[in-house]
Amino acid sequence: MIRIQNIYYMLAYAFHILKEQGYKHIAIEDFDNTAELCAAILARGISTQVKRGLGREYIPRKEELSFLRGKIDISETVKTQVLNKKQMVCSYDEFTVNSYMNRIIKSTLLSLLRADIAKKRKKELRKLLVFFDDVDIIDLHAVNWNMQYNRNNQTYRMLISICYLVVKGLLQTQSDGSTKLMDFLDEQRMHRLYEKFILEYYRREFPQITANASQIRWQVDDNMSDMLPVMQTDIMLSHGAKTLIIDAKYYEHSTQIQYDRHTLHSSNMYQIFTYVKNKDAELTDVPHEVSGMLLYAKTDEDVYPEREYRMTGNIIEVRTLNLDGDFAMIKAQLNGIAEKYLNVKAI
Repeated sequence: MIRIQNIYYMLAYAFHILKEQGYKHIAIEDFDNTAELCAAILARGISTQVKRGLGREYIPRKEELSFLRGKIDISETVKTQVLNKKQMVCSYDEFTVNSYMNRIIKSTLLSLLRADIAKKRKKELRKLLVFFDDVDIIDLHAVNWNMQYNRNNQTYRMLISICYLVVKGLLQTQSDGSTKLMDFLDEQRMHRLYEKFILEYYRREFPQITANASQIRWQVDDNMSDMLPVMQTDIMLSHGAKTLIIDAKYYEHSTQIQYDRHTLHSSNMYQIFTYVKNKDAELTDVPHEVSGMLLYAKTDEDVYPEREYRMTGNIIEVRTLNLDGDFAMIKAQLNGIAEKYLNVKAI
């Protein structure tokens, strides 16, 4: 299990903006469910965005007008015979708040208003909806979430990401049109958040180390690596000659059962072993020490993996991260990993 409050901290590291002053009161609030937390973050974030000004974009429009605006669409003007009404069909770009991102935010707010969240929270959201009067509603099931961010819309990145979590992981529409709150973010969404949180935690708390999601090159003897899959790590931590490769795993079941015997997921072990051995071979010509870790989020299972293996010169550890406690306890666990494998302490 994960305490709802700890999801806030995970989001705070994944999205640096939550560390800003305006969000800090959320850290001390108690939430009944994850949708309450996401609604609180959205309420604060949208309020801040409204003060900055809602983002605008140029949207192509075409309509019949009695005055010239933009360009005349001659073929449409002739076809529709609007000249008889002393009008013409004009095509122009309108600079409006009815942008794609604002539509997503408005539609997500409306979904949250149908969910089982506190009346106080719904009141906050309704007040914010006033600023979206000129924004259309969008079908959230058809949203393209692969958006491009730039200097002008960078402040929307966190808001859209929270909307994504709400739409994909928290709410589901019933046949009668009502919205039911799901118990939790699903496994896929939580895995991404869990992985991002760990990476950003080490980047923030251990600036003296290098923390990246780096790729590892296959160490082939004949330079023939065509068609080999990309080795993309979740987290790679480096300090001096020491390197730790972490594969973050968020599963409902952290082990598999075969013939009444608990074993590690074989694909996970094969993967981390391959990463470690190829990275170890890559650094052959320099002093180095490469270790690997499968870091599972702890579940309610009676049996969970806590093992350390020594495999032909490298340590590969399997351990769980307990997320059901004070965040100070989570920090202590992550700090202990850095101290053990990289010999560094949090600053």
